[in-house]
Amino acid sequence: MKKSQNITCKTTAHKVIRIITGKVIPPVIAVALFVGLWQYLSGSDLMPSFMMPSPAKVLKAFADDWNILLEHAATTLKEAFTGLFIGIALSFVISIIMDACRPVYNALYPVLIVTQTIPSIAIAPLLTLWLGYGTTPKIVLIVITTFFPIAVGLLDGFKAADPDALRLLKSMGAGPVKRFIHIKLPYSLGYFFSGLKISVAYAVVGAVISEWLGGTSGLGVFMTRVRKSFAYDRMFSVIIFISGVSLLLMLAVIILKWLIMPWERRSKSVTGTK
Repeated sequence: MKKSQNITCKTTAHKVIRIITGKVIPPVIAVALFVGLWQYLSGSDLMPSFMMPSPAKVLKAFADDWNILLEHAATTLKEAFTGLFIGIALSFVISIIMDACRPVYNALYPVLIVTQTIPSIAIAPLLTLWLGYGTTPKIVLIVITTFFPIAVGLLDGFKAADPDALRLLKSMGAGPVKRFIHIKLPYSLGYFFSGLKISVAYAVVGAVISEWLGGTSGLGVFMTRVRKSFAYDRMFSVIIFISGVSLLLMLAVIILKWLIMPWERRSKSVTGTK
């Protein structure tokens, strides 16, 4: 009994060491090198200090503006989540229709590809011109930027469904709806969450871009104000804050996937035991 416990402890220790050396240390080294290069450039003659503030100045500005950043982040996140939820709903509806009807798929898929070749910064002024300076053009831009990754992921997931399982259910008398719920939807969840990880980052970035063109609050509005006052240390702090929010949202998607897809956890644990 003690021998088996020792073996289990050693195996766990080896896994922890492997995770630390493989997944933790490399990004830490990369970040340290980046910060070191940043510090070197800010203290050299290659770049004026006001244009390239040191990491210490940026961290100080980040701490000083923390409460202001939270206030503006509330507006940005409200817009981002509203657009993201609408984008998710549209992605599911349109993807299901495209999967069920081949002519619709052939007609709409090239259009989806074309929409992704247009930069968001080019669409934002037009949306503001057509829809005004309120929250509507901001939400529309977020829907446009978040829709494509999720829709493409769902379509790929529907195609990846096991054809033998689909034929089996069909032979047992299951209709298209039951085949979709029991086979295609579970197969598409992994692809959906892969697209969602990209879309949550796009949602925040899209909200910030749309706020550059007008508004009274939001991280994009705050970034425009500090840029006009040449407070680049504060501008860098906003960029770091936006990156942090995007990373936290991506982590939330990973946790949500872990909760919703327990069968994937079990398959990984079985593979690990082998």
